Amino acid sequence: RYYMVKSELKDKIQLTNDGRLQLFFVGTGSAFNKVNFQTNLLVIKGKDHLLIDCGTICPYALSTYNTPISQIQNVLPTHSHADHIGGLEEMALAGRYIAGKKPKIVITDEYKKLLWENSLKGGCTFGEESAKGKFFTFEDYFQQIKPVELKNTPRPVYEANCGSINVKLIRTLHINCGTNDWNKTFYSVGVLIDNRVFFSGDTLFDKLLLDMLEETYKPETYFHDCQFYEGGVHASFKELCTLPESIKNKMFLCHYGENFKDFKPENKGFAGFAERGVYYNF
Repeated sequence: RYYMVKSELKDKIQLTNDGRLQLFFVGTGSAFNKVNFQTNLLVIKGKDHLLIDCGTICPYALSTYNTPISQIQNVLPTHSHADHIGGLEEMALAGRYIAGKKPKIVITDEYKKLLWENSLKGGCTFGEESAKGKFFTFEDYFQQIKPVELKNTPRPVYEANCGSINVKLIRTLHINCGTNDWNKTFYSVGVLIDNRVFFSGDTLFDKLLLDMLEETYKPETYFHDCQFYEGGVHASFKELCTLPESIKNKMFLCHYGENFKDFKPENKGFAGFAERGVYYNF
């Protein structure tokens, strides 16, 4: 039987450990949450680490833990909203001009093109040699770790390894585009870590996704985004409360608003709220 225990942060984030699977939430809040920062997650295992999402204030949030963004060498963006990719430009520039090393990025070819053309190109393509006709590309800033698409899955699933950390990127329904064609749907993924922990990224309430995870992988723990109102583009607290106890009792809620203290998820059968600034040790 597996188990999870929390431990406190000391001085700064340790990006290596004794080989255990360890999660550290840089932030646990919604896009506009200044109290708990944005929901960005560090995965640490042995000599390896992986930052899942790097939002607008992620570099600042990391600095409050005495850990500069230039020390983060691996990243996985789940989708192109600013609270998830808004800090990638700073990461790219810090890698080039401070660390002198390109961070590795877990990303499909399709999303790499989308991310560069629609989000990063404007601030990153021009540099110190632009007057000579040289313009930077994605490859000048990042090293790609290209996931492999798995076969015979009910929705697109991609798998990659970042050192000893295995991740499966599973397409989610964050924005309803009115189509069942994944090629025409807003790109967003949740991340299954070592087949043990599922981080939803951002998604609408999607019982079919959770059923698929339970049937195929049976994760030990879920960290699921949650909003406290109806509508919008996240699973609502009310909707998540309809899940079976077997899922709720291993689900922590994240991506919540600053009014989170008005709610008691434990009273509804959940494991609780995810906390920023502590280690989850598996």
